[in-house]
Amino acid sequence: MNIQAMMKQAQKMQQDMLKTKEEIDAKIFPGKYSFVEVRVNGKKEILEVIFDKDFNLDNTDVEMLQDVIVVAINDALKKVDAEIEQKMGKYGSGLTGLM
Repeated sequence: MNIQAMMKQAQKMQQDMLKTKEEIDAKIFPGKYSFVEVRVNGKKEILEVIFDKDFNLDNTDVEMLQDVIVVAINDALKKVDAEIEQKMGKYGSGLTGLM
């Protein structure tokens, strides 16, 4: 393979990677635990924290509430990481063909 073809292939891969990353960044990932649901985007920004309608905040221990929110957020962030690995991992293996 000549250098020009390799450069063209590398540029195409870079464009594909950027497009895939933009798609992931725009996607919403839910995380849920008990009576709390959170939504984060692919940039790992928290967009919403939602409590179940039947949940009565007055009767809940604040410490437990904090723990439940953390678990729900971590659940959503794991989904972002899995999506990134699934969709972006293919580009890592493609780089070895260019070396």
